[in-house]
Amino acid sequence: MLITFGLLLLVFVPHLGMRINGARRWINLGISGFQPVELAKLTVVLYVASYLVRHRDAVETKFLGAVKPVAVAGLTAALLLAQPDFGSAALIGVVTIGMLWLGGARMRNLVIMGLPMIPLGAWLALSTDYRVKRLTSFLDPWKDPFDNGFQLTQALIAVGRGKWFGVGLGGSVQKLFYLPEAHTDFILAVIAEELGFFGVLFVLGLFTLLVGRGLQLGLRGVEVGQHRAGYVAFGISLMIGLQALVSVGVNLGVLPTKGLTLPLISSGGSSTLMTCVMLGVLVRAGYEIHRAEDARRMATRRPAGSAATGGAADRASTGLPLAARARIEPTLAKVHA
Repeated sequence: MLITFGLLLLVFVPHLGMRINGARRWINLGISGFQPVELAKLTVVLYVASYLVRHRDAVETKFLGAVKPVAVAGLTAALLLAQPDFGSAALIGVVTIGMLWLGGARMRNLVIMGLPMIPLGAWLALSTDYRVKRLTSFLDPWKDPFDNGFQLTQALIAVGRGKWFGVGLGGSVQKLFYLPEAHTDFILAVIAEELGFFGVLFVLGLFTLLVGRGLQLGLRGVEVGQHRAGYVAFGISLMIGLQALVSVGVNLGVLPTKGLTLPLISSGGSSTLMTCVMLGVLVRAGYEIHRAEDARRMATRRPAGSAATGGAADRASTGLPLAARARIEPTLAKVHA
């Protein structure tokens, strides 16, 4: 966590932080730039999962038990707001609250902690001119289609041109310098133009499958006693799912414009790299959960007198599934420690 805070602070160091489109979010690595916010997302998930395992009783029964992870997420969000990056700050806050709720925290305590955030969020949204313009332009982008509403109107034109089956892969016109950030924030609008309504449904179906399987994996982890792996699965699934939901909403004009990429699809080295790292951690969590499930399954099937058979039982164990055999494997708990 300290390393992540250090990287976020390095963004403000002259000659290290890169300012693009009015925001200072990148660290200049010479040959490329790196966004520490992408690392911060994974770090917060791992920290909250570890905290839930160590202080699960306090989180479930006490109001102050859930304050510490919220405070850490709030400090991270404050560093992001200074860049500024309102979208990522809000995303980290919502994922933290979601993980605490799935970890057993009382909804009443979470609501009490969230009430002061409402006027603070409203003040932050209305404190700068560009945020106010984004809020007002998304409500009626056609009122000023050549200035404040330009991005959204061009995105809606792209979505409308796609109709049911699209104009064909590679046939988009809006991405040819009409639609700003067509390769990052508004890539779904290009997909809608080239592949149409059914292409967008296919993309949404893939994200639904990924997030649904991740949440299901988290539930199975909690059931078999692999709480850390389960909470990590919850956090990563929420992070990817909510970011995709916000990106889709922005492209369709349902939400105000935010600088959030569409995971695994938008162009961007930092986002793609850290999303792949998140999926790798999710696969590792799934491996540990599968091992625990196989071990429990084999334990329930083992005959009562098998302990006295000695070597015969050991020889028979070689026929067990790979995940059920006794092996020295690193776990998320040991790696995190």
